[in-house]
Amino acid sequence: MPLSKNQKDIISALLERKIEEKLKRYARESRSMPFLARLIQDSEKVASYSFIHSLATTLGMSIYEDVSKIIAEETADECFTKYDIGGVLSREQKSVISDIIRKLRNKEKNVNHEEELKLVLKASAKNGTVQNEGRIADFYMLRDGQEHYFEIKTVKPNIDVFTKSKSKILEWVARRRKPIKYFLAFPYNPYHPKPYERFTEQGLLERGKEFLIGDEYWNFLGGENTFEELLNLFDVVGKNYKEKIKEKIRQVAREKMQH
Repeated sequence: MPLSKNQKDIISALLERKIEEKLKRYARESRSMPFLARLIQDSEKVASYSFIHSLATTLGMSIYEDVSKIIAEETADECFTKYDIGGVLSREQKSVISDIIRKLRNKEKNVNHEEELKLVLKASAKNGTVQNEGRIADFYMLRDGQEHYFEIKTVKPNIDVFTKSKSKILEWVARRRKPIKYFLAFPYNPYHPKPYERFTEQGLLERGKEFLIGDEYWNFLGGENTFEELLNLFDVVGKNYKEKIKEKIRQVAREKMQH
C-alpha cells in the first residue's frame, strides 16, 4: 500500500528539520586539511566534501530508524526505535550461537535460517545472566502478532562486522526465547546498479529471511513501491534545499582555510 499523505508530510518535515539543523549548526571540524587542499586546489570542493560527509553522518546516525518507524506505525501494532530487548543469555545459549558462527565462517555448513533458529531456541537459558552488550535493536515492530527486530547498517561491512551482527541477532532469539523475526537491514545498496554480493560471499546471512537491502527492506515495512516513494520524497526535499546547501558550502569555503 502506498505511503499516506500524513506519512509523506511527517517524513518530509523530518528531513527538512535535519537539514535546517545542519545548515544552522554546521562548522568544519577540520579547518586544516593541508594535503587534500593542495591536491584538489579548490576550496569550495573541499568545503563541499566536508559538508556532505557531515550530512551523511547525520543521516546514518538516526534518520533511517526514524523513517522506519513512521512507515511501519500505520500498519504495526506497535513500533519503537532503539528498543531494549532485555532478557538474559546463558552459557549454553552463547555456546550454541558461537558454534553456529564458527561453522558458517569455516564453511562447515551452509546458512539455514530455520535450522539455526531451532538450535538457538533448543538451548537452555538456565543460569542465564544479564548482558548489556547487544541488547538494543535499532528498530522493532510488532505486526500481526509477530515480533520483528532490525539491526540497521549504512556502511559496507567487513567479515568481522557481519559476524558480530549475525551473533547479535541470534542472541536476540535467545533473549526472547521464542520464534521472532530478526534482520540485518541496509537502507540502500551501495553497489547499485550492481547486486549486493558481500553477504553471499561471506555465507553468514540468508537473504530475505534475515538480511534485507534497499527496496526489500522498505517495501517489507510499508508495502510495494515504498522504496520508490521514499526516494521521491528525498528528491523533492533535496531540490527545495539545493540553493541553501550550495550557499552554505560557499560560506564554509570563504572562511580562511589553513593551508
